Amino acid sequence: MRRIGTILAAVVLAALAAASAAPAAAQEAADLEYRLGPKDLVEIKVIELPDLNGERRVGDDGAIDLPLLGKLPVAGLTASEMGDRLEAILTSKYVNRANVSVVIKEYANKPVSIIGAVQRPGSLNIAGKWDLLQAIAAAGGLAPNAGRKIYVLRRGDDGVSDKLEIDRDDLFLKSVERWNIPIYPSDVVNIPPRTPVKIFCVGEVKAPGALEFDSDDRITLLSTIAKAGGFTSRAAKGSIRIKRRGADRKDVELKADYSRIVAGKDPDLELQADDVVIVKESFF
Repeated sequence: MRRIGTILAAVVLAALAAASAAPAAAQEAADLEYRLGPKDLVEIKVIELPDLNGERRVGDDGAIDLPLLGKLPVAGLTASEMGDRLEAILTSKYVNRANVSVVIKEYANKPVSIIGAVQRPGSLNIAGKWDLLQAIAAAGGLAPNAGRKIYVLRRGDDGVSDKLEIDRDDLFLKSVERWNIPIYPSDVVNIPPRTPVKIFCVGEVKAPGALEFDSDDRITLLSTIAKAGGFTSRAAKGSIRIKRRGADRKDVELKADYSRIVAGKDPDLELQADDVVIVKESFF
């Protein structure tokens, strides 16, 4: 038993180590792919020539101004390529060997976009390593009408996009650390606002008419019937109809059996904005 416990502990520790290394690896990958442009900020370190050490901003002409070297064109280069170019120049003119490090501190040409229900939506030029909470704070924080979901969209250089859905309460109220993800250049953070959603319920319910929900709500047939006050004594619960306008602008009709849903035999139908729920009268 002790041996099994030791093995399990080792597996858990390895998994935690891999998880903590993932953000750093992703940041390194972003630096490798990002190509410098005007107004980017880089940090240069050269062990053999300390006068070159420090942060430099890329000018509008795509070059940085360095002691000894003057203007060095860097636009279009990755951090690694810039380091190689600087090393080649230094070893050809000043030193036999140059240990050069270039780190991107601010990404001005691939800003992060914060859209939706924040106080100041727009573009942000991230500085260093940011996380989701920092990005939202830089946009002034959440607006009062912020919805429950936060979406982070990320597009790779190969054109493939990823979308991550995060629950607002998990991030802000429960402080679940794993959802405070790193934010990288060109990411789009979208926080859709809450909006009213109307469902129409007609026929044999106690309060027929237009029912208003919140877009954050899980709107289903059962919740709609409950909001309409429940059935009348004449309701045909086994033959409920849902009319819906499809994407092709044609009407679609769905059928549902309330008793089977309550019994767990059928799934509770998810409803969409402007759906019409029709509860007919039973003749038996």
